[in-house]
Amino acid sequence: MAVTLPRPTLGSARRDLRARPVRTRRARWTARVVLLVISLAFLAPLYWMVASALKSDTELAAFPPTLWPHELHWENFSAAVQSMPFFTFFRNTVVVTALSVVFAVASNFVVAYGFSCLQWPGRDKVFYVVIATLFIPFPITLIPMFDLYAKLGWINTWAPLVVPSMFASAFYVFLIRQFLLQFPRDVLDAAAIDGANAWRTLWTVVFPQARPALATVAIFAAVGSWNDFMGPLLYLQDQDVQTLSIGIQAYTMTASTEDFQYNQLMAVSFLVILPLVVLFFLFQRYFIRGATVGSFK
Repeated sequence: MAVTLPRPTLGSARRDLRARPVRTRRARWTARVVLLVISLAFLAPLYWMVASALKSDTELAAFPPTLWPHELHWENFSAAVQSMPFFTFFRNTVVVTALSVVFAVASNFVVAYGFSCLQWPGRDKVFYVVIATLFIPFPITLIPMFDLYAKLGWINTWAPLVVPSMFASAFYVFLIRQFLLQFPRDVLDAAAIDGANAWRTLWTVVFPQARPALATVAIFAAVGSWNDFMGPLLYLQDQDVQTLSIGIQAYTMTASTEDFQYNQLMAVSFLVILPLVVLFFLFQRYFIRGATVGSFK
């Protein structure tokens, strides 16, 4: 027996067309509300840091705590800066971070270019070996690296913090390589036909298109170097060469419990993270493009 399926009427089709935009708008608003709640959860520690930095000692010790200070105490920032050689630590951190970022971007870009745009025997096998280094635990290399730097006379200098950036990192190479693999081969072939060698192609053809991936690597390298605590703790001893991460730790350890000012600690902590926040907002467009990996047409 033949089965006749009900045909959609004109009225039901119109109702579906009217209901579809409503469901779409509802889904968008639901997604926005969820994202807003998640964003507030992530911003809550930053907000609490700023609010605590602007409170007085009395208000900071009050219970229940106030969400926003009744009176803003901006002098906490100046007192926090004067309580330690902040500008010396800041200058050292800027120099170490800038050198690390420049060397990391340059070295990883060249290595990733060789693994993605150049054809040579055993390329993929060597790349897998490089990726395998990601699984080497950091504590295993800690003592040999310290012994090497000590024999080179690099202890208490910035060399152990900067020189490793001159060598490629497996994660950064993987990130840039995945981006460059989508680079059109026809463009590389056209550059070769025009007589451009590998270095000229690297600089004039590939580099302008790889800026999103390189910006992502630069941000990752900057954040890693700026927040690095283990490296300066191991290799830096004198106060003149120490960075902010060690400076804040030294400040918290030298201050006595009675004299410890948590509002000043929050103030100097905010000053430490502020450059990274500004850096992210300046390059967020490139960062998002590089993180998504896949913008070549």
